[in-house]
Amino acid sequence: MINRILSDKLKYFAGLFPVVSLTGPRQSGKTTLVKAAFPGYTYYSLEDIDIRNLAISDPKGFLSNNKQGLIIDEIQRVPELFSYIQSIVDESNVSGQFVITGSQNFLLLEKISQSLAGRVAILKLLPLSLQELKSGGLLNYNFIEFIFNGFYPRIYDKKIPATGFYPFYIQTYIERDVKLIRNISNQNTFVRFLKMCAGRTGQILNVSDLANACGISQVTAKSWLSVLEASFVIYFLQPHYRNYNKRLVKMPKMYFYDTGVVCSLLGIKSEKQVQLHYLYGAIFENFIINEMLKSAYNKADVPAIYYWRDKTGREIDVIIEKSDKLIPIEIKAGKTIVSDFFKNIKYWNKLSKNNKDNSYVIYGGDDNFSTKEGSLVSWRKLDLLLNLI
Repeated sequence: MINRILSDKLKYFAGLFPVVSLTGPRQSGKTTLVKAAFPGYTYYSLEDIDIRNLAISDPKGFLSNNKQGLIIDEIQRVPELFSYIQSIVDESNVSGQFVITGSQNFLLLEKISQSLAGRVAILKLLPLSLQELKSGGLLNYNFIEFIFNGFYPRIYDKKIPATGFYPFYIQTYIERDVKLIRNISNQNTFVRFLKMCAGRTGQILNVSDLANACGISQVTAKSWLSVLEASFVIYFLQPHYRNYNKRLVKMPKMYFYDTGVVCSLLGIKSEKQVQLHYLYGAIFENFIINEMLKSAYNKADVPAIYYWRDKTGREIDVIIEKSDKLIPIEIKAGKTIVSDFFKNIKYWNKLSKNNKDNSYVIYGGDDNFSTKEGSLVSWRKLDLLLNLI
């Protein structure tokens, strides 16, 4: 087992709250993590139809099996349990009684806000990070291989080729998760929509364009985007709104939680095709931003990550908002240093009066450098930067 960074936080919050919730994409490693973190707990998966029927027919009896603690996997399958859990933890006032997991974020958080607000710590587990692969002795220095293979644990545990994993992962997702969230009758159109989303990775969201290209209404497109977001397939990077007397773009950018999913949806069959694809730069950008999200979630933080773009097209790929400063970061897939890497950062720093010492470009090369406009950071040394911010 690859040790997950979130494990310590998971156990820490179980000592403070009666309920700990762990959400994240399907097969991101949630079950493996909670079983390893709480070996004495009784484990139930509500994916098992017999267990699910027991939980539905006798919720009190089902929840009474928590003498040393209870892990309930995919709890959104039986939402009635939340009110019973509330009654139990309010009566006993004991920390760490329940660990609940789910792969439908909105469904889970809705029930938590209704029944367990103030009683639960909410953590997110994304697929493996570069830092976790490094600690597991699985990190090589070919980022294109990681982009193509993605970061789902089973690929590394079972040595499954990406081309043999993602088509089935996507098919299973559509046949199981999508149906739980929304009753989508035309699955072929939904698959086409999903592939069109992949073709717009790293782009500013244009719902009208997506809807027209897929032959569906804007209402349907918005609904389907919410399904993809709720089930940890896509996320939206919001724009940073501080104006600086400039008109700004105010629509979010769309990214995928895993680049292996993107490559599969785009029909990319090899690492070589990644480099030749027209979205190569956007997929590399997606890869780096995912690592930023993982770093924040693994610290049990809420990632304050944005992008900035004005109406003239000047853009900063990422702005990280700290309590005392803003950190602009540009992301470049190129391995060779180019003189205009810092062009947009230089402009933004002048506009915002930001200190260039807080400015970074992350690129596909191997070495770190300091320049008069900021720091150049290799993707392979990204953890050093993430630890600073």
